Amino acid sequence: MTDPTFLAAITSVATFVFAAGSPGPATLAVSATAMAGGRARGMALAAGLTFGLAFWGGVVALGFGALVAESAAILTVLKLIGAGYLFYLAIASGRAALRPAKQENLTPLEEPAGRLMRRGLFLNLSNPKAVLAWVAALALGTEAASTSVVSILIVVICAMLGGVIYIGYATLFSLAPVMAWYQRFRRWIEGVFAALFAGAALRLLVWRGAE
Repeated sequence: MTDPTFLAAITSVATFVFAAGSPGPATLAVSATAMAGGRARGMALAAGLTFGLAFWGGVVALGFGALVAESAAILTVLKLIGAGYLFYLAIASGRAALRPAKQENLTPLEEPAGRLMRRGLFLNLSNPKAVLAWVAALALGTEAASTSVVSILIVVICAMLGGVIYIGYATLFSLAPVMAWYQRFRRWIEGVFAALFAGAALRLLVWRGAE
């Protein structure tokens, strides 16, 4: 890899890491899950989110990312599905906020690891911004992505770093002091998460792909 190509690859990776680590539906979901359900459940959701990232990265690396990004119909469908799922998460958090501490029936944060992994996978698969994040990252490293091998390598590195970021969120928010704080203020925190998920859904609904 020549120096210009290496610098272009670094630009691609840095751009993607910034996008993946920024506050958003994925980081919000893994934080909420880890805080309420512990590290193992947070890790399960993080794994699903990472697989979702890797899928879209593969789509972009194979040259289909631009087609998806330029298709208003596909982006609209993804936007509606993603917003609908975020509203579902908002309702789930809202119900948890309204439930008294004594009523500890099965909640999303007590789900099996496999189901949480599927939740994370679906969350990133239904996020059109994930597609555009990959397109933007590889576009900024055009020279690095000029060969399929290097392009795939960039996607693998970015997906792995995205997974590390999600694991970091899961680890941080599953620390004992954080979980104890959650248990003490559970209903208030779930209410805040409900508002944040609803806000993310609304932002996704009004979001335009060109932005």
